[in-house]
This record gives sequence, structure tokens and C-alpha cells, in this order.
Amino acid sequence: MPATYVLLRRENEVLLQLRQNTGYWDGHWAAAIAGHVEAGESVTSAAIREAAEEVGVEVPASALTPLTVLHRTDGSEDQVEQRVDFFFESRFWVGEPRILEEAKCAELRWFPLDALPEPMPPHERFVLERLADEDLPAFLPFGFPGLA
Repeated sequence: MPATYVLLRRENEVLLQLRQNTGYWDGHWAAAIAGHVEAGESVTSAAIREAAEEVGVEVPASALTPLTVLHRTDGSEDQVEQRVDFFFESRFWVGEPRILEEAKCAELRWFPLDALPEPMPPHERFVLERLADEDLPAFLPFGFPGLA
């Protein structure tokens, strides 16, 4: 199932949320804006929708910079765990990011890319560390045997 991530950036910082009550990576710091692409929706439309739904900001399509596509697995045969994640960055948005889903988000906070918090979902840390090192290729595999 494809997902979209929008990394709001200011200087060398990224906005993260502390997840709660979702059943997925609860208690972990994760991208403030992320979600599944719905049927019939493009990844950019999903990114724009998720920004409005999760943190109440308007991100124009022209402000979305594609960063990487992450193809990941958890190593199981479970089809739902064979994922494709589209990562975007935006340095421009309209509105002040705020928590809109209080049941699912305990906190929003800006973190320097070179001082990311613990714990984080491993696949998100994988992307953010490469972004911090300016070594982020257009495509990244994650979780597959034999890959570094």
C-alpha cells in the first residue's frame, strides 16, 4: 500500500510528531505529516490532504519537492508489509502547524536533522539520516536481506 510523507523543513530542522493511540509505532517520533494514498488519489494529492488533516497547513503542490521513494519490507510474506513510501519536503506552507488529531498525536516538535530523537520508526530514521548527510538517492530499498 503506498504512503506519502511530507517533511516540513525550516533551515536544518524537521517537524516530527509523537505518535499515540494509533496501533502503529505509538510512543515513537515520526513524520508530522504521513498517510496512505487513497484509491483514485495521486501521491501529491495525498500529501496535500494529509498536511491539512494532520497539522492544519496548506502545502501547495508547487512547494512539494520529491526526496526519495522508499521500497520497504518487514521481511515477512505479509502483502500489507510490502510498502512503497513517497517522501516529499516542503519549506513553504500556509498556516501554523498544530495538532489536529489530539487522540493520535501527543506532541509536535522541531528537531535538527543531526539530532533526531529516540525512538523513531527505523525506516523514517533511515531516510532522515541520509537527508541530513545530503546522501539521499531517488530510490531506497529498506529491510531486504543482503542490503546495507
